[in-house]
Amino acid sequence: MMDESNEIILQKSKRLTSVVWNYFERVRKADVCYAVCIQCNKKLSGSSNSGTTHLRNHLMRCLKRTNHDMSQLLTPKRRKKENPVTVATINFDEAQGKDDYLRPKFDQEPRSNELVLSRGSGGRFSQERSQIDLARMIILHGYPLAMVDHVGFKVFARNLQPLFEAVPNSTIEESCMEIYIREKQRVQHTLNNLYGKINLSVEMWSSKDNANYVCLASHYIDEEWRLQRNVLNFITLDPSHTEDMLSEVIIRCLMEWSLETKLFAVTFDNFSVNDEIVLRIKDHMSQSSPILINGQLYELKSANHLLNSLVQDCLEAMRDVIQKIRGSVRYVKSSQSTQARFNEIAQLAGINSEKILVLDSLGTWNSTYAMLETVLEYQGAFCHLRDHDHGFDSSLTDEEWEWTRSVTGYLKLVFEIAADFSGNRCPTANVYFAEMCDIHIQLIEWCKNQDSFLSSLAAKMKAKFDEYWNKCSLVLAIAAILDPRFKMKLVEYYYSKIYGSVALDRIKEVSNGVKELLDAYSMCSSIDGEDSSFSGSGLARGSMDTRDRLKGFDKFLHETSQNQNTTSDLDKYLSEPIFPRSGEFNILNYWKVHTPRYPILSMMARDILGTPMSILAPDSTFNSGRPVIDESKSSLSPDIRQALFCAHDWLSTEAEAEPGLGR
Repeated sequence: MMDESNEIILQKSKRLTSVVWNYFERVRKADVCYAVCIQCNKKLSGSSNSGTTHLRNHLMRCLKRTNHDMSQLLTPKRRKKENPVTVATINFDEAQGKDDYLRPKFDQEPRSNELVLSRGSGGRFSQERSQIDLARMIILHGYPLAMVDHVGFKVFARNLQPLFEAVPNSTIEESCMEIYIREKQRVQHTLNNLYGKINLSVEMWSSKDNANYVCLASHYIDEEWRLQRNVLNFITLDPSHTEDMLSEVIIRCLMEWSLETKLFAVTFDNFSVNDEIVLRIKDHMSQSSPILINGQLYELKSANHLLNSLVQDCLEAMRDVIQKIRGSVRYVKSSQSTQARFNEIAQLAGINSEKILVLDSLGTWNSTYAMLETVLEYQGAFCHLRDHDHGFDSSLTDEEWEWTRSVTGYLKLVFEIAADFSGNRCPTANVYFAEMCDIHIQLIEWCKNQDSFLSSLAAKMKAKFDEYWNKCSLVLAIAAILDPRFKMKLVEYYYSKIYGSVALDRIKEVSNGVKELLDAYSMCSSIDGEDSSFSGSGLARGSMDTRDRLKGFDKFLHETSQNQNTTSDLDKYLSEPIFPRSGEFNILNYWKVHTPRYPILSMMARDILGTPMSILAPDSTFNSGRPVIDESKSSLSPDIRQALFCAHDWLSTEAEAEPGLGR
């Protein structure tokens, strides 16, 4: 015991900023200062000249023996005012068990300068918890699994938390699979309890070693009228795969996720679409569920994939000309003197463009478009260079300049539309009709060009577009009709421009298509209503069933009333004034609010507006080829690759939904 008469407990000075002083009492005996450990009462030197390293080392041993949390020793409690740092705090419920802490809660009011480390129950460090957190981090941010074997990571983890034991690659794979399985159960529960239909997108991927994969994703509008997307499968295809195998892969996905009775439409990219695939899927669905909306499964093509394909047709036709243009740009930028002389020529030619000549990047067509657009502004300077510089051998002929101008004009339209698509944060199906009509009109006009080169190129592109239009135009038009700012008027406006004298017939086809689809929804609603109103009714059961001779009348009344309501539903919607186009407008919020007014029409709107008319990721909008999987994942086993790909999508969606958090 300490002699209290001779020892004085000193009040902690503001200078004692080290966190270790939270675990020591500073006392003075005569002229000597001691630091007394509050855990074991051991005395150590407390002189200001002794520093705190020996105190910290003692605490690390002392606290480890008693299995106390050491996070405060590892993370400073206070920082210098001149260098404040705020770390977003991730708090976990300490009462959670293993099953619960796989899904963290995000604290929206972090405590400044503190980071709560992974702990198990009782506030103690948890190796298992930290291992799951590490797996979640790898999945969420797309880090390579091999990072756990990197020396730098091991040193970092050891310094951050000495109690954390390094885990091998195989162990972290198991943790990732555990997270994948649990997240999959959550997504499965959501899909199984959806009220509306589900749409499927099919997109082909590749790797640097030319392996092929298929990404299958669900698209739908949930009960709160929010547009949702979930990756379902990322499947490695056999090198000898055929289109028959692709249809089998899609059918297995539908069965795995129990979506046979919920599927409304399938959207393909340009690389995988085939009529036979959809016929096989539809045949399987008809065996599983006799009810298909309007007796069909809608087969669609991705709009952005189509635009990219049309652009590639242009660039391929202009390949030799573009090579000359690249040579011209290289020549101008070959030396400072050549660049200076070119700038002087441009000024003499009255060219005041502020754009800088830059070569395009292979694989991204928007950079090629930007290069062509810039070169056209300097056409006069390049022509002068051609006439006065004998070393310049990449000049274009007058005809090639005209081709470049025409093709660049078309690329400008496609670029603007593709940029609009990729920039839309809520790409519901209604946003595509007008844009694709503009493409259609442009192609019709371009086919009339007197230049044989341009007209033949336009004809090739028009044939590809017509294939898309034949499959997608009805869904595009119905989606536009379901936009209260347009209704039938937008269809009438564009079809008169596209079809001319036969426009009325085409408009009638669209009108009939809307009514037939709505009748199909009415029929499905009647069947659902019959199941709930008759089979599920307590009044319809028991001894009254044998005596109630008007049960048939009840069924007849329900069916006929439902049909009358549906007809008035559509007529009432179309007869009401069109919404103004000015200001912000949220179409999903409109249908959420108007569901009671148009109960059957809103069911159709939910499924149509949730149809993915484009399935290309925003960061791949201008890429010329298939999406390419990360090299670190291409070497993994098919199961773990699928787990990482799918779980990344699910966890990213969850993180984006949390306010103040990104990926």
